[in-house]
Amino acid sequence: MSAVTAPQADRAAPARTASDDLDVVPLRHWGRWVAALLVGLVAASFLLSLARNPNLDWTTVGTYLTKDFVIRGVGITLLLTALAMVIGTVGGVLVAVMRLSANPVLSWSAWLFVWFFRGTPLLVQIIFWGFLAALYERIQIGVPFTGWHLVDLDTNAVVTPIVAAVLALGLNEMAYAAEIVRGGILSVEDGQDDAATALGLTRAQTMRTIVLPQAMRVIVPPMGNETITMLKSTALVSVIGGRDLLTAVQSVYAQNFKVIPLLVVAAMWYLALTSVLSLGQYFLERRFGRGRRGSAGPGVISRWFKVSAAEGVAR
Repeated sequence: MSAVTAPQADRAAPARTASDDLDVVPLRHWGRWVAALLVGLVAASFLLSLARNPNLDWTTVGTYLTKDFVIRGVGITLLLTALAMVIGTVGGVLVAVMRLSANPVLSWSAWLFVWFFRGTPLLVQIIFWGFLAALYERIQIGVPFTGWHLVDLDTNAVVTPIVAAVLALGLNEMAYAAEIVRGGILSVEDGQDDAATALGLTRAQTMRTIVLPQAMRVIVPPMGNETITMLKSTALVSVIGGRDLLTAVQSVYAQNFKVIPLLVVAAMWYLALTSVLSLGQYFLERRFGRGRRGSAGPGVISRWFKVSAAEGVAR
């Protein structure tokens, strides 16, 4: 066994510099702490005033929070949201493809559809569909110019408040979804189309198997926001008696005049539902953003588990 000489030992030791003797002090951001303290004080004061306000009547809030009619209203709200988003998403893809079509009739028809439904307020559309019978007393489908009708139905019997709400919400969402999908399609490089054409794929096959899957990274985030917005927009159908969550609480506070507590009940349900949808949107964005520069890293829960596991191994 050979001994290590003194010069070799000196070379093996790391060189000591003057900076090793310095105490590194992290930069303190006093402004951030002061701002955080002020925001915390204001938030705490506001919450304390709510908790102590007798007009809020937390007893009434707790009583009506899980009432049967409120739960039914929540169910109708979720049903309207789901149906409107299905109609809007499927129809939006169709309208977006039509707008990008080389056929001027299809392109201009899609443009006019988007122009109309984005240009008029959603509340106006809901009221229009709710009072469609004032424009057409009967819904008739038949052969033009012959007077023969295959279908002849009373408009009020067909377009109920729920149907009117679904039509208004779905068609309005279709216009917005069309622009979101169109933007996602345009974000895909033109070289993808050229490569697909070189492989012998048709336009429809290229759109279905190559363009739309890549466009999902751009489409998913705004569509998640549209879903949350749609959930809240269902409250507008209360003007035609759509039996949603807001309609349910309105029917009660119109009798007992406890407006604020019942509106708090509705707000708590809306916050709970939007929180669940936001969580789903987060995981969808992570799913479609994998492998993309700037995509989200590990989540808070994943990082916490990794830190806990590392601490356990260290112990």
